[in-house]
Amino acid sequence: MADFLGMMKQAAELQSKMQAMQDELGNLEVEGISGGGLVAVRMTAKMEVKGVRIDPSLMKAEEREVLEDLLVTAHNDARRKAETAAMEKMQTLTGGLGLPPGLGLG
Repeated sequence: MADFLGMMKQAAELQSKMQAMQDELGNLEVEGISGGGLVAVRMTAKMEVKGVRIDPSLMKAEEREVLEDLLVTAHNDARRKAETAAMEKMQTLTGGLGLPPGLGLG
């Protein structure tokens, strides 16, 4: 019975740590850049876009397609960085638990 209670306590602690990590991921921001810095997308590690910065030189009708492509590239760069940050946080949390890497981020 003591083993079961210990496991329940560990599960509750893990749940608390997971919630704290989720909160931290919501506050952790990364920036994706494309076009040599002409376009930047800022997002949280929970994949919420917080801002977009576009160099004024791209604000021309004839540059529309280039701008669209740069926005997609910057967003994808930010997403990759956010995923990496989230994985690093998860590994920090689960490091001593022997859980497989990439185990569900809610």
